[in-house]
Amino acid sequence: MRFIVIVALIAVAVWYGYSHHLGRMRASDDATQQPVALETSQTSLFSCDGRTRCSQMTSCEEATYFLRNCPNTQMDGDHDGIPCEQQWCH
Repeated sequence: MRFIVIVALIAVAVWYGYSHHLGRMRASDDATQQPVALETSQTSLFSCDGRTRCSQMTSCEEATYFLRNCPNTQMDGDHDGIPCEQQWCH
């Protein structure tokens, strides 16, 4: 009986240590992802407003935002992920 109690106590201690370790890992992951959230808030300078063509853009950054975030854009004819190559993103 004593053996079972000792094994149970060891199992509880291991479980507690593991869950504490996971909590610390999640906290460090949140800290490393914080700069990404800041970058996302900076791109809020643009918003999907129905524009779909290069002639409606004012910069490469704006065209890139629209290509990545907005539906039905017509700014990447060769489908290489770079919009408006002849006009904005040389």
